[in-house]
Amino acid sequence: MSQSTSCKTTSCKKAYITTPIYYVNDIPHIGHAYTTVIADTLAIYSRMIGHDTFFLTGTDEHGQKIEEAAKARNRSTQEYADEISGKFRSTWDRFDITYDKFIRTTDAEHKLGAQAAFKNMFDKGDIYKDVYKGHYCISCETFFPQIQLVDDEFCPECGKPTSIVEEESYFFRLSDYQDKLLAWYDENPECILPKSKRNEVIRFVESGLEDLSVTRTSFDWGVRIPEEINDPKHVMYVWLDALMNYLTALGYGTDEAKMDQWPARVHLIGKDILRFHAIYWPAFLMSLDMPLPKHIAAHGWWTRNGEKMSKSKGNVVNPIEIADAYGLENFRYFMLREVPFGGDGDFSQRALMDRINSDLGNDLGNLLNRLIGMSGKYFDGDVQSDLVSKYYQVELNEMKASITKLEPLLYDMQLHRYLDELWRPLSVANKAIDTYQPWTLMKEGREEEAMALNGLIANILANVAIMLHPVMPKTTVNIAKSLGFTIDGDSYQKIIQDGALLDRFTIEKIPPLFPRIEEMIIAETPKEEPKKKDEKKEVKKDDKAEGVALITIDQFFLTSLKIGTVIKAEEVPKSKKLLLLQVDLGDDDIRQVVSGIKEWYSAEELVGTQVCLVANLKPAKLMGLKSEGMVLAAKDGDGLVLMRPEKPKQSGTEVS
Repeated sequence: MSQSTSCKTTSCKKAYITTPIYYVNDIPHIGHAYTTVIADTLAIYSRMIGHDTFFLTGTDEHGQKIEEAAKARNRSTQEYADEISGKFRSTWDRFDITYDKFIRTTDAEHKLGAQAAFKNMFDKGDIYKDVYKGHYCISCETFFPQIQLVDDEFCPECGKPTSIVEEESYFFRLSDYQDKLLAWYDENPECILPKSKRNEVIRFVESGLEDLSVTRTSFDWGVRIPEEINDPKHVMYVWLDALMNYLTALGYGTDEAKMDQWPARVHLIGKDILRFHAIYWPAFLMSLDMPLPKHIAAHGWWTRNGEKMSKSKGNVVNPIEIADAYGLENFRYFMLREVPFGGDGDFSQRALMDRINSDLGNDLGNLLNRLIGMSGKYFDGDVQSDLVSKYYQVELNEMKASITKLEPLLYDMQLHRYLDELWRPLSVANKAIDTYQPWTLMKEGREEEAMALNGLIANILANVAIMLHPVMPKTTVNIAKSLGFTIDGDSYQKIIQDGALLDRFTIEKIPPLFPRIEEMIIAETPKEEPKKKDEKKEVKKDDKAEGVALITIDQFFLTSLKIGTVIKAEEVPKSKKLLLLQVDLGDDDIRQVVSGIKEWYSAEELVGTQVCLVANLKPAKLMGLKSEGMVLAAKDGDGLVLMRPEKPKQSGTEVS
């Protein structure tokens, strides 16, 4: 948990960031974790850049569904709510989520604030009493018009049967706010993110809004309407009660000391509750004469191995189990990088392993290892930035071009693009090492250039660490420690905003940040089982498809494919087809490869280029020369071409 950052001036920007309050009908799953990690990332970044930040999460504990779930377990409703709410809070604490307040709708202050809001809307004339008859879905806590039902009976949201309910109710004049809502959407194109969701909401509102039933008399577990209205059998509709948490958490209707945090900069939600947040909530706020939030951001759902998660299938992702197995911060990175915000994402351990081994291990972790190794070998750990601009200004400019694009992407919820852009400087750094070759510079007596190259790599890592900090706060602290600085508001201002380079420092050796993961750690469903250590590579005779032997995915992963950089190439004497290549796979792993590509490539044009290499072939001899791998190529009637990465990658990067 973290305390809200205080502004030093009255002009300091506010950053009120919220998750939905999670319904206490089950334990946290990956969807809850995804929303909360995004919010946490925004909160950490906002604090780092000096914004007065308040981060809210919590639990939604009222409604008929909770009352019935408690009865089914022979528990009091409050005991049941306490138990599940406690699981959410303990999960976020275990995940080091930096929330400023964890609200519960059973909190006394929340109830008072919700009643105050109800009374204000009632006094304004926006809430009135009538009788409601319609189709009600207990699971969704929502009434649906006949026209929206599936087969005239089933809920359009969850597919469960609805029931006809007729009861006295208080109504909110939602229909009065149709034009005002449409005007808000039109005047604020980014009020709903992604923008495709905004269009969806507009179409719904344009189809016509009916007044909304906002109380119930058929159950007791909820917030009573204000005593002044003198109608004690009514409790508030759970969505009116729940949405008010964004105000009551700041003291609305009680102690309003923190109300200056309003309006919210971003409400983070799942797409299944978009209608409640993008239609009901702004209408309630308009009724209360409150400013509207800047962004309502709706993300997609997570599937597992291409299938919707469900308890019956046994494929629900437990975020604690995944974080414990693969590392919390690795899991955070995976969720934010793997899927564009707003789209549905698929979870698999293979995909998570690929992100850890490739993005984190090869691109980031190995770059730091190379810097530690080069600095220690050539300069006793000394790293200086004085001459970086003299020799490597082009690379510095490339890095800065990416860094300056990042903040808008973050607040526009384009987190996958944020991380993709943040990884570009790492490519610049790895390419610089492969291009300028510090070992060659040292052999040629160009020590000044080699030291400047080390400084370039250190400064790229420093910039990346600062901007990666909101996603992986503990990992980046370790990187910064190795580079002799601290990640905070001052370093953000100095390095990111002002473009200053690192002061001279002695690099600190640290253990590898991302040890390679070869096998799945958690036993899976039959679709994705961990490899057995004694599994042998074999293909059954009947495993054929159009003459091609079928293999399992685990058999495929027995092949090690890596990106290598050709550092030397020459013709093989007396051979019309063969070239002798020296291929750098990183970490001082230089492979000699004999390849029959002379007819299509000259030795000169291959030097400095990259190839895909089968790295775990048993060494063989061709024309008396040892060959320690095989470059991948494709050949048809038009000739042969080498398989190459689309853009430069660090030598040794795994191909998967």
